[in-house]
Amino acid sequence: MDKKVKTFILIGLFILSIAAAGLGYNYLTERYKPENRLKPNAEETPSPEASGTEEPLESIPPESTNSQEEGEESEDLSPEAPDFTVFNADGNEVRLSDYEGTPVILNFWASWCSPCKSEMPHFNKVSEEYKRDELIFLMVDLVDGKRETVESGKRYIKESGYTFTVLYDTNQDAAITYGIRSIPSTLFINKDGYVEAGAEGMIDEETLRLGIDMILP
Repeated sequence: MDKKVKTFILIGLFILSIAAAGLGYNYLTERYKPENRLKPNAEETPSPEASGTEEPLESIPPESTNSQEEGEESEDLSPEAPDFTVFNADGNEVRLSDYEGTPVILNFWASWCSPCKSEMPHFNKVSEEYKRDELIFLMVDLVDGKRETVESGKRYIKESGYTFTVLYDTNQDAAITYGIRSIPSTLFINKDGYVEAGAEGMIDEETLRLGIDMILP
């Protein structure tokens, strides 16, 4: 093959590779904009991907008590947040319904989960900007008795100096009720008890504030 022809072919392939890279970059930057990490309830929540921003859970049964029967249509885009029972640091029962009338940020985490720990400073910072009767942060530790225990969760929170409300899902009631398959997972619940949006995987401060704007009056 003529050298000039080879040269033109190589130049053409180089230009095509640059164009493809540019298209890929535009796709990724658009997909992972903070506002696109938040999933309003009008959209179907996708299955978790191995993105490095979330940790899969192996011990949670696949069924969720909040699932909808096949073929059944919902009139409301925002589903009602089902109640659950967890425990505080003193071992006392706490229910989601205890916070009725107050917007809630519901976050599922564990102390072994690196993405969970990466986003927690944002949650703690923002939580300190609100009074408890304005907005409540419920950070639910998924305790399985193996990788995560109440003691390991308490130790991590104490060492980190976090001040938000931490609850312990020792019976996996909350995780099963909401069908949590990976952590961190965050739900934004308005004062009337309806889930306005959710996010699977680690979120940043900007995304957190976007979710809060969706549930505050």
